[in-house]
Amino acid sequence: MAMYVRFQTPKEVQDLAYDIVEKARDGGKLSKGANEATKQVERGQAKIVVLAEDVTPEEILAHMPLLCEEKNIPYTYVPSKQELGVSAGLHVGTSAVAILNVGKDKSSVETLIKKVEEIKKKG
Repeated sequence: MAMYVRFQTPKEVQDLAYDIVEKARDGGKLSKGANEATKQVERGQAKIVVLAEDVTPEEILAHMPLLCEEKNIPYTYVPSKQELGVSAGLHVGTSAVAILNVGKDKSSVETLIKKVEEIKKKG
């Protein structure tokens, strides 16, 4: 497990995260990549951040969980940067995606945030 991964994310939560990224890509607003996601978290614009677990070097995302916690922005993990990139509408992998506006499906983001909070409490 990468040094920045602070909790194990169940498959159903990972699938929901990919799904929400796709919905935000089509009807909302995303920031893609570690640098852009970091900027949105620092500004307090991100609703939730999705981080890939297979990023090398790990230092690229080492600051993100702490920054998200400092700014009270929920975050979760998915196993594949390639799949995260595809969900975000890219032809390449991406290490992180910040969701700024999910579009019409706000309830699924709220569901994801609740599930992530439950996982973090157990951990």
